[in-house]
Amino acid sequence: MKKFIILITLLQGILMSATLSHIDINGTKVPMIFEEDKNLPIVSMQLVFQNSGYLTDTKKGLVKLTAKLLNEGTQKDGSVGFATKLEDRAISLSSHSGAETFVIELNSLKEQFDYGIELLDELLSDPNYTPKTLEKIKTQTLGELKQKESNFDYISSLKLKGLLFPNTPLATPPLGTVDSIKDISIDDIKSHIDNHLALGNLIVVMGGDIKQDEATKLLSDILKKLPKRKSEPIKYMKAQAKEQIEKTIVQSKQAYVYFGSPLDIRYDSSQRYLGKVASFILGSSGFGSRLMEEIRVKRGLAYSAYSRFSINKSHSYFWGYLQTKVASGDEAVTRVKELIKTFIDKGVTQEELTSAKEFLLGSEPLRNETLSQRLNRAFMEYYHNRPLGATVEDLKKIKAMSLDELNSFIKKHNEIGVLSFSVVTGKE
Repeated sequence: MKKFIILITLLQGILMSATLSHIDINGTKVPMIFEEDKNLPIVSMQLVFQNSGYLTDTKKGLVKLTAKLLNEGTQKDGSVGFATKLEDRAISLSSHSGAETFVIELNSLKEQFDYGIELLDELLSDPNYTPKTLEKIKTQTLGELKQKESNFDYISSLKLKGLLFPNTPLATPPLGTVDSIKDISIDDIKSHIDNHLALGNLIVVMGGDIKQDEATKLLSDILKKLPKRKSEPIKYMKAQAKEQIEKTIVQSKQAYVYFGSPLDIRYDSSQRYLGKVASFILGSSGFGSRLMEEIRVKRGLAYSAYSRFSINKSHSYFWGYLQTKVASGDEAVTRVKELIKTFIDKGVTQEELTSAKEFLLGSEPLRNETLSQRLNRAFMEYYHNRPLGATVEDLKKIKAMSLDELNSFIKKHNEIGVLSFSVVTGKE
């Protein structure tokens, strides 16, 4: 108990050092997550635009292509000229997109951060909207799509999404298709930037060797140039509850088995901490997890096997993966079904719960050592509509969790037993 109290005290000191405030930009209150950290003379900033990720694609692959274009510098300097400006000052400025968000990230030494902001202003004011740049990033993307044709993990994973979320954006490849990429124009990219990179969508995540008032002042001028509009929230997509198996035959000596099912836990659920422990014991903890022990250690069906509870604003589902010999594919599917059914019906043991608590509580400080880890933790808490420091409260709940409480939670979520399987495999 004494060790745990010390742990929680340390974590509170770490996690609660990130603060939430709002910057008033032309009447729009933009949330800002900030932490001052003088351990290193660096400053890090992310502009996170909500409801702007690839799930908002109006053409398949548009958002990923938009991020690529913003990584090609400005029309004035071109890709090489703009990159040279960044390299000369050791500044990192990049864009990337996830399922739900679009992120512009700036990192630099403290003494170069003002100049980094100037370059960000140039980028947002003058993106490299040229036919040559568009052709370049299209060629890159088509090359990536060609490589994906022989990536059987990618194929099986994507097909599982199609089984669980048919006729939704989740069932389409984030990179797009050959035909959709060819069809994307400069105007399509401009439209996405104009409609989604806006104040109403924005969350600022910032920290490092800088005062908050100084950071706010630097940001205000550049943020005033963003439109005030706000995108519509991404509609929630519920996984399909249907037992099904889809096999795809390829030239392979291995079977790539992806499986998944609905998970009725919303992103802001007060029971997420129970899901974290259940997921850890079932398949996300590596060696020692139920899935790894049954599939690899006892039966030797796979080198690795794991599963996750994936909980997002736009969708939640349970999924897992294993790779086995072609001849063992059917047996692996059967064993996974049996394992999940037993997990739901009988729950976990006290030994499994105790081990999970020890690891989750003991390893938590390692997940908050760096500034980027702490800022990301605070951002995810805010993004999921939770107060900053909620993770610490979850640790307290995990510490107090009883076996009956966890097993009751697991039994309640029997929807994870309605499994879909995508198996990409060779001929026996």
